[in-house]
Amino acid sequence: MGFLKPKPPILPPPPPAPEPPSAELSSEEKEAIAKEQAAVERRRKGRKSTILTSPLGVQEDKEEQLETLLGK
Repeated sequence: MGFLKPKPPILPPPPPAPEPPSAELSSEEKEAIAKEQAAVERRRKGRKSTILTSPLGVQEDKEEQLETLLGK
């Protein structure tokens, strides 16, 4: 039973783990991150300004509404 099965080969020890990357960012990386965040904020403000309604609905006065050519 057990004497017919070959023994598994002995595996070599695993290689040492690589050093973790440093937690400190270079000045170029910090500038790139700041530029990216500024671009995201600009896009967010740009989309927000196009929204004409609020959660309460349209907030226009009657005077601000323009009459259409179809007679309203």
